[in-house]
Amino acid sequence: MEPETDASPTGRPWRFGTPVVFLLSGVLFVVSAANSEGGDLRPARYTDLASVVEAEAEEANALNARIAELTRERDELTQSIGDRNVDRVNQQVDVMEDPAGLTPRSGPAVTVVLDDAPDELLAEATPETADDLVVHQQDLQAVVNAMWRGGATAVTLQGQRIISTTGIKCSGNTVQLQGVPYSPPYVITAIGDQGDVLRALESDPFVGAYRQDALDPAVAVGWDLTVEAFKTAPAYSGLLDLAYAKPLDG
Repeated sequence: MEPETDASPTGRPWRFGTPVVFLLSGVLFVVSAANSEGGDLRPARYTDLASVVEAEAEEANALNARIAELTRERDELTQSIGDRNVDRVNQQVDVMEDPAGLTPRSGPAVTVVLDDAPDELLAEATPETADDLVVHQQDLQAVVNAMWRGGATAVTLQGQRIISTTGIKCSGNTVQLQGVPYSPPYVITAIGDQGDVLRALESDPFVGAYRQDALDPAVAVGWDLTVEAFKTAPAYSGLLDLAYAKPLDG
């Protein structure tokens, strides 16, 4: 009696195909394990804004530290060059460092703190009123510009020195300064004649509008002003790339 045979046309390919599929799967598992080194092959995802802000701040701080290290190396190499023309240029640079914000400044200070409205007001905000309850980039710029007009010799935001090329940019509900994101409250300090700075803040229409909102119980954004007898603004430590606009011909 002859043994039974598989009459299905796909029987034999399936019998051979199944071991091959398992073999390939095993190879893929081995490759994945080797590439991941025991970790997750999927990219990590941030679950909240605070994690994003913290990660970006850490990256920016690491880059700033690298910039400071390279700057020190450059200065050491420059000083080792005994060239008369180089010495003359370095003297010109030294003269410009202070007005450019590259040296610390100390003296009497005026500090303004801006903050979002209290949490209970933010929780009850509607899409139409939410914008009025938070600090915006233009609010920070208004205070900084008023301080400059008041003759401030140095201005800092969140402890970072503000110079002529510094950009204050909104990014969601944070503000980016020199690549580092900051959350409120925002601390702005001016070094200079306190009377002149206070008068400039008092007379500025944009700052005045913000202060009116701070007094309104329905808005209640944060405003606090203090004067200090002595404070030091650190030197600017960020990038010095200069970008500028050119007039169109004609």
